[in-house]
Amino acid sequence: MQLSRKILSKLYLPGLDAPQDSLFTLPVRVLQFGTGVLLRGLPDYFIDKANKQNVFNGRVLIVKSTDNGAVDAFKEQDGLYTLLERGFVNGVKSEKTYINASVSSVLSAVNEWEAIVQYAADPAMQIIISNTTEVGIVFLQTDVDAQQPSSFPGRVLDFLQKRYTAFEGTEESGMVIIPTELIPDNGTKLKEIVLRLASAKGLSGDFLRWLNTANDFCNSLVDCIVPGKMAVQEHTATEKTLGYEDQLMIMTEPYRLWAIETVRERTQQILSFSKVNPGVVIAPDINKFRELKLRLLNGTHTFSCGLAHLLGFKTVKDAMGDPDFNEYISHLMLQEIAPLVVSDQISTTEATVFVEQVIDRFKNPYIEHLWLNITMQYTSKMTMRTVPLLAKHYEISGELPDCMALGFAAFIVFMRSAKETDGRFRGEYNGQSYLIQDDKAILLYNQWQENSFENRVVNILKDEAIFGKDLTLYPGFVEAVQQYTMLIQKDGATTTLHSWVAKNNSHE
Repeated sequence: MQLSRKILSKLYLPGLDAPQDSLFTLPVRVLQFGTGVLLRGLPDYFIDKANKQNVFNGRVLIVKSTDNGAVDAFKEQDGLYTLLERGFVNGVKSEKTYINASVSSVLSAVNEWEAIVQYAADPAMQIIISNTTEVGIVFLQTDVDAQQPSSFPGRVLDFLQKRYTAFEGTEESGMVIIPTELIPDNGTKLKEIVLRLASAKGLSGDFLRWLNTANDFCNSLVDCIVPGKMAVQEHTATEKTLGYEDQLMIMTEPYRLWAIETVRERTQQILSFSKVNPGVVIAPDINKFRELKLRLLNGTHTFSCGLAHLLGFKTVKDAMGDPDFNEYISHLMLQEIAPLVVSDQISTTEATVFVEQVIDRFKNPYIEHLWLNITMQYTSKMTMRTVPLLAKHYEISGELPDCMALGFAAFIVFMRSAKETDGRFRGEYNGQSYLIQDDKAILLYNQWQENSFENRVVNILKDEAIFGKDLTLYPGFVEAVQQYTMLIQKDGATTTLHSWVAKNNSHE
């Protein structure tokens, strides 16, 4: 049987979190642009959890941005879908299963826009959320004169126009708009584009004032791994265990963060689902959450992805099962990166707790996170994520960060490549060939043509076109990177890491 409202009373599985029938009568309070797994695994999870505790009491109308693909599964399953939560919490394996009832319906922005904007006149509707990818928050000139907008900002503006008219521009009719696209200051950028589009359309001054002041465009940061579709065999096996079929089933890790930036008390009241969800953080400034994620999660990934690949590990979970690599990662985060993020806003305890959560997430046996995917645009990631950490480390301590030096050496070896006839670059290590997907691969390729090994490493670290600054200025750094680069090539990555562990333990 297929998951739907009518079979809920027939389901019995120990630990299954299923909705009560009363949830289907809740009003629609959220307009959501995007059907993707991130939104269903994060905001929609928070909303469903609150509804089941009689807190938020509102459902979601999903807007499908394109006319590609069907929404039949949502209709057939009455918006229901299974959410599998799998991973580690405080070092202990955790498995939970939820049936999410937050989705009221799914409508197409292309074919059903008139039905969507009818909700603008509904007083229960108060929130807009989105995940339209980074290219969704853009200004399109064609929306200025279009009868039906085609861009996400254009659709937000059209919806808000209808709402302004329906409620005659009252302050109370303003909405809370929270984009979750992975760009800095996403709310601010969306607001700027919507205001620019409204001005270009020649809309009234009164509307522009209402748009600017009554509506709260919130910057937000989301952090949760929600893989795409499960493998067919795994999906089928799970359905057999559950006793029903589900075309919309998704899986998430236990860790969830939705940091929302606002100073408005009204917004906090509207976002009442935060009261029962510790993963929802509403604050006047969310930069500290971005800093923790960028430096300790993303920075660690970037420092270690090349090394992990050279060691022969395909996935993050595989690498974390190796004691030597685990020790390297833990030392890198706790001893070299965490002290750098501690500030007036971030305490040592907060940084340490975040490190422990990251280690739990890296060890998740259910997530197939490929190291080779993490190496995409490796050079740019090194420049943005690791070079600032290296600079700050020397600024604070003046000492050599040994883990960072090993990470840079692994980067240099990983980026050694041969240029193919189609212009692509391909690396090879231990007999394994891999494609290098990096816009700056040509820079490393050119440097590797240098005959002298010593000059090669120096020139790479010195090249500001690669790293944005001269890294040879840091005392002892060149020598350490040269030594690790030589060892990785001569003795292999595994032996090099094992030697690092032995040296590190002898110093403790």
